Amino acid sequence: MADTLTLSLDSGDVVIKLRPDLAPGHVARIVELASEGFYDGVKFHRVIPGFMAQGGCPQGTGMGGSDKPDLQAEFNDEPHVRGVCSMARTSYPHSANSQFFICFDDATFLDRQYTVWGQVIEGMEHIDALPKGEPPREPGVIRKATVA
Repeated sequence: MADTLTLSLDSGDVVIKLRPDLAPGHVARIVELASEGFYDGVKFHRVIPGFMAQGGCPQGTGMGGSDKPDLQAEFNDEPHVRGVCSMARTSYPHSANSQFFICFDDATFLDRQYTVWGQVIEGMEHIDALPKGEPPREPGVIRKATVA
């Protein structure tokens, strides 16, 4: 299985270490979507300073997902701290699909309620530099997502 997901942004590459040991189903979905080009051109539609940057909605609104079925939750004990990648979902635990978020700072109040699936190991400064807002006026865009 792939070890890393690279998100190519206008400012540079963000390399995420995938954690199939924590969330094998979620990692498999991310790898599948990235391999199909699903994330290419997708915006970071919700970027809250001191909290997180969220992307993965094909419409850029936060309301959409892929055409694949929603995932069963794989909540784990990994803390939501700076650089952690976790799946967004509705209030229903088993509703994660394609949207994800990357923590800017500690957000441990999310622990064991959202599925952690990765950790930024390079390029966190490019996440920090994303335009802020809900949604940002000129949102940051994933130009290409690749797995290796």
